[in-house]
Amino acid sequence: MDFSTIILRTIFIYFIILFIFRFMGKREIGQLSVLDFVVSIMIAELAVISIENIRVPMLHTIIPIVVLSLIQILFAFISLKSENLRKLVDGKPSVLINQGKIDEGEMRKQRYNFDDLLVQLRQNKVSRLSDVEFAILEPSGKLSVIEKDKDRPDDQQPRLPLPVILDGKVNEEHLEQLGKTPLWLRQQLRKLGYREVKKISYCAIHDDDSFFIDLKDEK
Repeated sequence: MDFSTIILRTIFIYFIILFIFRFMGKREIGQLSVLDFVVSIMIAELAVISIENIRVPMLHTIIPIVVLSLIQILFAFISLKSENLRKLVDGKPSVLINQGKIDEGEMRKQRYNFDDLLVQLRQNKVSRLSDVEFAILEPSGKLSVIEKDKDRPDDQQPRLPLPVILDGKVNEEHLEQLGKTPLWLRQQLRKLGYREVKKISYCAIHDDDSFFIDLKDEK
C-alpha cells in the first residue's frame, strides 16, 4: 500500500472539503436542513472513497463533490426568493404548546412523544410544564421555548412571535394564527406611515398590538 499517496490524498481532500463548506455558507450543525445534511453525508462518503481507493482517479470524486456543493448553493439561493421552496426544503416550525396548552394532535403528527418534550424542556432549563407559554419544534429538531410572562396583564392575550411580513411579502398563514387579516394589517401599517409592504423586510406584532418593523436596506 502506498502510504505517501494516501497521506497526500487525505491532505488534498481535506483542503478541498474545507473550501467547499466555507463556500456553501455558515450554519451550525443543529441548524442544518435535510438538504444540507444529505449533501454533507454524500460529500463525506465521496471523500472517504477518494482516500481509501487510490486506484480511482481523484477527479472522479472531486467532480461529484463540486456538483453537490453547487446544487446546495443553487437551492439556497432560490429558497431566499421562494418561501414555498424554503418550506419544502427546510420544513416549517410546529407549535407543540400554544398559550400554555399542549397540542397532542401536532405531537402525533410530528411523531413526538411526551418524553421528547420533557427532555427538551429540561435542556432549555425549564423544570415545569406549567411555566411554558409556547413551545415550537423547529425544522432542525430543536425545541424553542417561550416561558409565561408573569408581568403580563390578565386581559392581554399572549401571541406567538411570528413574522407577519418577511422580505416584503405578507404571511397570511401567520396572520390567520394571530386572528388577523391582510386587510387589517395593511390598515394598521398605513396608520403608522407604511404604504408599501414590499419595502418592509420584517414585521411582527407584539402582545400589546404594537409593531416591530424593519425596512429593506435601511441604513
